[in-house]
Amino acid sequence: MDGLLAEVAAKRKAISDDQVNPRPSKYMRRGEIERLREEQERKEKAEKEAKEAAEKQRKEEALARKASKAPSRPASNSPFPESREEDSPIPESSFNISNEETIRRLRSKGQPIRLFAESDKDRRLRLRALELIEEKGHDSKAGQNDFKKALEDVESVERELKSKNSKGKKKGEELVGEGVLDLDLVKTDPDKLYPIIYYALKRVLNEWGEAMDERPEHVKRTTQGKLAAATQVQSAEYLKPLFKTLRSRSLPPDMLARMAEIVHHMQKRQYQKANDSYLRLSIGNAPWPIGVTMVGIHERSAREKISSDQVAHVLNDEVSRKYIQSLKRLLTFSQTKYPPEDVSQLMG
Repeated sequence: MDGLLAEVAAKRKAISDDQVNPRPSKYMRRGEIERLREEQERKEKAEKEAKEAAEKQRKEEALARKASKAPSRPASNSPFPESREEDSPIPESSFNISNEETIRRLRSKGQPIRLFAESDKDRRLRLRALELIEEKGHDSKAGQNDFKKALEDVESVERELKSKNSKGKKKGEELVGEGVLDLDLVKTDPDKLYPIIYYALKRVLNEWGEAMDERPEHVKRTTQGKLAAATQVQSAEYLKPLFKTLRSRSLPPDMLARMAEIVHHMQKRQYQKANDSYLRLSIGNAPWPIGVTMVGIHERSAREKISSDQVAHVLNDEVSRKYIQSLKRLLTFSQTKYPPEDVSQLMG
């Protein structure tokens, strides 16, 4: 009996020793795995919170240092000096006006009262930025379109164009001459078309400017005279992207072919044919000018006939629309200065 009791006591002691100092095992219980995972997550969370707190404290210290340095800066001449501080945490605090006043000021400047997805705060900041720009004198003519600007300073622009045209007239005549553009170059050597079209259009534009300068003074002073001069200045501005594209030889082939036809017929004083080429360039001759070819589940008849030369290039972008429209103005002026022998070749 004593031996049995001794054996039981030994077993109990062994079990208690295993609980105090567990023996290493290659197996782990699910509860132990969950406990270790929770401890790891708790430790990572504590480290993250400590890092965020340190970052926040560092930012607050930086803002405090900037705020302490702010009074040492020179005073501003703006009526709202507080809003000029870019480091201020609330930039619109000194420019807090009502929405009605903001709308009234924006309308008086010719600006949209709200942009897409713009909040009231962003709108007030945009108004403040516009007022600061006006104070610096960089945008004294804000809200005016280019035609109105050209109309206002048409006299000075006319004088500048006159001096430029007198300097570059001989050079343009030497380069262009009286030769007529050959349409066979469209297929044989398109690269030769770029300088021919460039100098032909430049020459007509210069002649248009000279014609505006040669008018009598009493004609220039009239409203119609000022409008005509402003139209010439506006067209010269619109044609700059086209001249840049011609110099870089990066015009699309279909547009190059249409412009070559326009210049060819204009030089031969066949303005009716030049106008037809202009219409093919601007709106095309496709039944769907804006390029819609699939409007349903079925394929349109003769869809394969729609090609690139039937695309309405005037609808590509605003820049293309402007210089294509200016091409028509050059045609109209050329018809006025160089009328055709056959009256049937006049544009309508």
